[in-house]
Amino acid sequence: MEEKKGLSLGALTAAVVTSSIGSGVFTLTSSLAGGAAPGPVLLAWLVVGFGIMMLALSLNNLLLKQPESEGIQAYAQAGFGNFAGFVSGWGYWLSAWLGNVAFATVLMSSLGYFFPVFKGGQNIPSVIFASIVSWTLTFIVNRGVESAAAMNTIITICKLIPLFAFIVIGIFVFKGGIFTAHFWSNVASGVAGNTSVSGQFRSCLMIMMWVFVGVEGASMLSSRAQDKNDAGKATIIGIISLLVIYVLASVLPYGYLSQSELARIDQPAMLYIFQAMVGKWGGVFIGVGLVVAIVGAWLSWTMLPADTTMLMAEEKLLPASFGKKNKNGAPTFSLVLTASLIQVFLVVLLFSQEAYNFALSLCTAAIVVCYIFVGLYQIKFSLQNKDMKQLWIGIFAAAFQVIAIVLAGLHFLMLVCIGYLPGIYFYYRAKKDYNLDGGKLTKAEIFWSILIVAFAIISVFMVATGAIKI
Repeated sequence: MEEKKGLSLGALTAAVVTSSIGSGVFTLTSSLAGGAAPGPVLLAWLVVGFGIMMLALSLNNLLLKQPESEGIQAYAQAGFGNFAGFVSGWGYWLSAWLGNVAFATVLMSSLGYFFPVFKGGQNIPSVIFASIVSWTLTFIVNRGVESAAAMNTIITICKLIPLFAFIVIGIFVFKGGIFTAHFWSNVASGVAGNTSVSGQFRSCLMIMMWVFVGVEGASMLSSRAQDKNDAGKATIIGIISLLVIYVLASVLPYGYLSQSELARIDQPAMLYIFQAMVGKWGGVFIGVGLVVAIVGAWLSWTMLPADTTMLMAEEKLLPASFGKKNKNGAPTFSLVLTASLIQVFLVVLLFSQEAYNFALSLCTAAIVVCYIFVGLYQIKFSLQNKDMKQLWIGIFAAAFQVIAIVLAGLHFLMLVCIGYLPGIYFYYRAKKDYNLDGGKLTKAEIFWSILIVAFAIISVFMVATGAIKI
């Protein structure tokens, strides 16, 4: 009997978990404690977990029923036209390299544990070193060298072993009295405002959604399943597993230190909390694993933005130069453009009050645009095929993303509009180069372009006047 090829249910589930866990889980507790007590945190995890599950199931359904679609922007383009495809793809590209800025911040904070000159990850030495790392990784990828399977295995081990060690020790040192002392009330030092449960809930949304960025890549692995029915099961089991890991890693410390103490801990919080739990070796243990994991993930995510623009160029959403490859098969123009923008943002972070949270919020806001289009296309596709079950999944997926970005702060989405300004120009150039619609923007495209430009101008004005703080 011939053995079936492809990934088993267990392998698919493992892929969902390992490809979604990034550096964010190591910073969760301090980021959340800055604005919320454990009660609102648990409530937010419940809502976010449901919303992400709906998104993953939508992606899984569309992938299985439309396997020819390539890239997350393909759903927006198929359902709502070329400009929607551009908006989705450019948003995904923005999210990918903004995520690298967040990686840089956490990396430098981690190195600051070993080398005090990088303490906090938000000073000139940190920016210089992070810039060197960024351009080095760009050079490596431009030479056609991508992260190999062996490196991914090492990265996975470096992420999971410290994480599970932290959770196990966290269970043993957990004290119910500390955890329940201020279960619903915000007592974080220096945090104004978020005293109501709803305010605390809102403060959690962007942080929690950030740690699920990348779940769309895990869903794409469904096409490699031995049994297509296993794809949906693996998605559900994987998301639940991720939720359990994230909840334990972020909530257990509330039973060891008070919320105000957790809010004041430097990033990456897990490193310093584990050191407090077990001693100096704990900080070294988490720190070494985190540095290796971030560098490896950063290497993978250096190629991802370039891959996205290559696909967009193939679909004639961007000029051909974005898809042009060098002799090593790497898109040099896209890589250099992306690295240059990362460089600009690394300098901007010198003037940001909370560099890491600012970077992750912009990254998450950018990808929410893509996720909304996935939900909307799931709705349209399900209506066309009269599939009521999938229709409701799409409605929940789209509604969650829209409500979450509104509650978390529309100003983040407005700031992302600034990143669309060069993209609109490149989209217009592509239409001229390929002579699409007579080489001109359609009336609808002009309308949406003007709206995006207007939001970008307003956001710049609000930053200049201090109405939006970065």
